[in-house]
Amino acid sequence: MSADRLLSMMLLLQTRGRMPARRLAAELGVSVRTAYRDLDRLQAAGVPVYAEQGRTGGYRLLDGYRTHLTGLSESEARVLFLAGLPAPAADLGLAAEVAAARLKLLAALPAALREEATRTDAVFHLDAPGWYREAEETPHLPLLVDAVFGRRAVDVRYRRWREPQEVDRRLHPYGLVLKSGTWYLVAGVDGRATTFRIARILDAAVRDERFDRPEDFALDAYWSSYLDDFAARRHTGTATIRLSPRGRERLADNVPPEVARACEATAIEVAGGDGWIEAVIPTESTGHACGELLRLGTDVEVVAPEELRRAMADTVRALARTYGADGPGFRTPVRP
Repeated sequence: MSADRLLSMMLLLQTRGRMPARRLAAELGVSVRTAYRDLDRLQAAGVPVYAEQGRTGGYRLLDGYRTHLTGLSESEARVLFLAGLPAPAADLGLAAEVAAARLKLLAALPAALREEATRTDAVFHLDAPGWYREAEETPHLPLLVDAVFGRRAVDVRYRRWREPQEVDRRLHPYGLVLKSGTWYLVAGVDGRATTFRIARILDAAVRDERFDRPEDFALDAYWSSYLDDFAARRHTGTATIRLSPRGRERLADNVPPEVARACEATAIEVAGGDGWIEAVIPTESTGHACGELLRLGTDVEVVAPEELRRAMADTVRALARTYGADGPGFRTPVRP
């Protein structure tokens, strides 16, 4: 609603300082024209909003101005306690601070909202890491938190996949991301935002050099773009496959979601195939695709490309030799 949006705009300016109209529009999910109109309405209502011109300009509130119209609704009080996630806070070295803030917030809420927030806290629990994997060791994470908040440069020694595997980098830490239990650092390197897996940082030291994040940098927008680019770079080819009805059901449990979606989007029934379908899926390397599809056993057949079809056949033949009568592990039983 309009009144809620005006309050949200005022709180954004209060908490974040100077913001361009396009950033305000993006945060509020409206057009830039609507954002300008809302800014005019705030000024007309006596809110001291003024514009700063120039390349790094934007809108801001008069220094010292603060609104006290911050009453919480029942649903807002409920979700506040979802933001205090104990395990990630402990990783960041902020467990004590988060616990103290939660207590202060709880004490400040009216009785009815306090009960709602406490109920939410009792029925939701976050366990970020995926199944069948250990949580990664991230001993340098608290240091990186300080660097992010202090906007100070960090020298790191980083282990990567390609040669040379160990490299030294000076980073300007922009922000931290927790993805499926794995911590990532988004940092500027020579003015370009880059992603680093924190568990691969071998050594780190904070420097006196300070930096400013680019005015147009938004961590959530960067991460969304990074994931899209990662998926595009990862899948470099395609394969035509045939799946039995059972294989079609099992596919989503054995391949990434984008592969399963592609299968459903391109699936056509095989004539006279008793429910079998033919579909085109994206693939990484031949070896990777072979490993994923072999999990489906006889419920999948690779039609193309020929290289992947041969890899599947070679693997099956090797398995047959290993487990067949002439395999190295076979021993003829001794009869009494």
